[in-house]
Amino acid sequence: MELALLAVVVGVGVGIVVGALGAGGGILAVPVLVFLLGMPTHAATASSLIIVLITALFSLPHHARHGNVQWNNGLVFAGVSVVGAVVGSRLSALVPGQVLLTLFGVMLVGVALAMLRRALRTRRSERAEAAAHGSAAAQETEEPVATHDDPVLDQPGPDTVETADGIHHFHGEPELPLLPAPSPAPKMLVVVAAATLTGFLTGFFGVGGGFIVVPMLVIALGLAMRHASGTSLLVMVIATSTSLLARLGTDVQIDWTVTLIFAAGSAVGGILGGPLSAKARPSTLTLLFSMLLGGVAAVTLVQTLLLS
Repeated sequence: MELALLAVVVGVGVGIVVGALGAGGGILAVPVLVFLLGMPTHAATASSLIIVLITALFSLPHHARHGNVQWNNGLVFAGVSVVGAVVGSRLSALVPGQVLLTLFGVMLVGVALAMLRRALRTRRSERAEAAAHGSAAAQETEEPVATHDDPVLDQPGPDTVETADGIHHFHGEPELPLLPAPSPAPKMLVVVAAATLTGFLTGFFGVGGGFIVVPMLVIALGLAMRHASGTSLLVMVIATSTSLLARLGTDVQIDWTVTLIFAAGSAVGGILGGPLSAKARPSTLTLLFSMLLGGVAAVTLVQTLLLS
């Protein structure tokens, strides 16, 4: 009874963090299940897959109704990730629990640093955009400057003029020459590599892989952020389902009561934490996410290496 109550409380807390910061539930669930709920490492990674799967299944219909799921791109990405998910799941069962947690902590450090870099880059963009809006507003309030008519400059002319150097000019301003479109082969290789890595991390660590899927869908496939977020849920459903199926026949035992209670609490917490994200800037949320992951990484590595 006490364990179930703790699972509810912790699940709600993780859900609030996930809803507010946009963090992946799996990347937070594994250390929580191990260090707070006392699950064995391999059982925690399997339970995390179930939690991520349930969360993605409940979140997918909303995004689908709003047209944010690119089904073709998502199915292709998820189909490629299946190979990595199977390999990661089978390999995870062969790795000792302490080694698995150590590798998990190292991965958290890498993700935290990547999120910190993204937060700083986003903050610079926000400041530049704010400065641009400020200058535009200042120009609107300025008095109009008196001008005189120029019989030469006021004459209409062609929009584009090609000079002897082969460079096109637009109203006197040089325009960069058009570059050939990049070959689709490198982009496809990036998609295959990212999808395989996502599947491997999902199967090996029990995480959803959203922290990799979303940026890869944006960069490699050119999806808008809202479409990448919705499509990543489809990828998570397929990758986590494959990872769970790949664990059949292993010695991993899942505590279904604690896992389902944790998942339910996380879902409720996600609903409560969602509105909090609208009150902060994206750079602030990303910075908080990176700090949170850094703290979880420190606890994981200390508990695993120093206290084992």
